Amino acid sequence: MYAFHYQRPANLPDVQKAMQAGGQLLAGGQTMIAAMKQRLQQPETVVDLAAISSLSGIQKSGQNIVIGAMTRHQDVANNADVQSSIPGLAALANGIGDKQVRAMGTLGGSVANNDPAACYPSALLALGATIHTDRRTIPADDFFLGMYATALDAGEIITAVHFPIPSKSAYAKFKQPASRYSLVGVFVAQTAAGARVAITGASSGVFRHAGLEAALSQHFTPEAVANIAIDAEDLNADLHASKAYRAQLITVQTQKAVKQANG
Repeated sequence: MYAFHYQRPANLPDVQKAMQAGGQLLAGGQTMIAAMKQRLQQPETVVDLAAISSLSGIQKSGQNIVIGAMTRHQDVANNADVQSSIPGLAALANGIGDKQVRAMGTLGGSVANNDPAACYPSALLALGATIHTDRRTIPADDFFLGMYATALDAGEIITAVHFPIPSKSAYAKFKQPASRYSLVGVFVAQTAAGARVAITGASSGVFRHAGLEAALSQHFTPEAVANIAIDAEDLNADLHASKAYRAQLITVQTQKAVKQANG
């Protein structure tokens, strides 16, 4: 590690001042600290959000589950409102990394980082969530722009995510065994407007699949998607899986997720 300045503000206005002075935000640190150790990131000033209590917590508000940006993964997994209202989201959070990662990693940190194999982006996209920042609100459909790219402006801070409660939801994840990231992860949600399906790990960024959504909007069953064509052209290929294998995994994981959602 190298020398840097560390700040731990107690409120958002102080965070905003630190950001204007060139600070870089630290949420859970599960990606950033590792990158700093490898000198892939070398911020002069690190601004830790951990002391701002208003950024943590979970509440049910009408037909939404509202989760603060600094809420830890394990707290999402253990929350009774999340478990009863959006069980797919609770299961997703409980399957991220290992116990140490779940104890420190945060919802906002994961969403802002937008790793192409991260789990949370698929939940936000499939559930039609809204990202709230210190400046505005951003629909999930407009938020994820590609590999590690989001609609956040420089210095913009995620404060919370609002998740509409679907009638059914589930997440099926095929893990890369070493990293526990998604080789392919599929989140499905049945909503009043139809089915939504979001896929992570398979491409350069999270994405929805119109064919799977159309089939599940007609019949929310595993059989409905068994023969839906998955175009492998834009999918990832590496030592873990070919494009064709990932395409097949999308079909299989979608079927598993629908089966779980149906109980």
